[in-house]
Amino acid sequence: MTGPEATPSFRLAYVPGVTPAKWVRIWNERLPDIPLALVQVPAHGAQELLRAGDADAAFLRLPVEGTDLSAIPLYTETTVVVVPKDHLVAAVDELSVTELADEIVLHPMDDALPWEQLPGRPALERPATTADAVELVAAGIGVLVVPQSLARLHHRKDLTYRPLTDAPESRVALSWPQKKTTDQVEDFIGIVRGRTVNSSRGRAGAASAAQPKAKDKDRAKRASGTGSGKGSRGGSGRSGGAKGAARGAKGGAAPKRGKPRRRP
Repeated sequence: MTGPEATPSFRLAYVPGVTPAKWVRIWNERLPDIPLALVQVPAHGAQELLRAGDADAAFLRLPVEGTDLSAIPLYTETTVVVVPKDHLVAAVDELSVTELADEIVLHPMDDALPWEQLPGRPALERPATTADAVELVAAGIGVLVVPQSLARLHHRKDLTYRPLTDAPESRVALSWPQKKTTDQVEDFIGIVRGRTVNSSRGRAGAASAAQPKAKDKDRAKRASGTGSGKGSRGGSGRSGGAKGAARGAKGGAAPKRGKPRRRP
């Protein structure tokens, strides 16, 4: 359906490893009349999707290229190395990048980490995807360094992972086209930033916050009118009391008459 009668919707893209369920739930609670459609995209496909107008906003990994896309950094992911369960690395709690010097470290084409210098020894070929690289780790070809969310996403019973203390980190952000900062985008930004429904900075929250203020004004007006009535009645009582006091004063001024005395 198109045209003014079409039901508005909000299209939210997200890259592998990001879990938008919490924010989607809050959206559905606050804006039930506006459906939210989730669009899963490859690791490096979110920016192109936004520029093409096929999504209103996206959860992606920084950096964002160019100045046409706005971005709000949300959190930083822990970096881990994925190894077979019987690997020597599995015996330690954490390790540094230098300890991978003798390992073949797989570097998939969709790598999510901003490496300045790749660790370990390179493989003969780069896997096409992180999922392919995980399969090669399971086959004993090498190890894989990824954000922890991707290690969890591609979890296998025969693999495990350990934190890398000095490796580059992946930062997840909410991004959208700068020239298309719509009311719905503003609403979603408010949700992601943890604003309450009554927040004055949120469009929906501002409308909700305005209603109690209007009610307060009505109550104030009614209270003011009622107070005037009471004051008027109180004034009448005071006036009546004053008149009564005046009458009492006049009555007090009249001479008292005693009983007549008998003559002896």
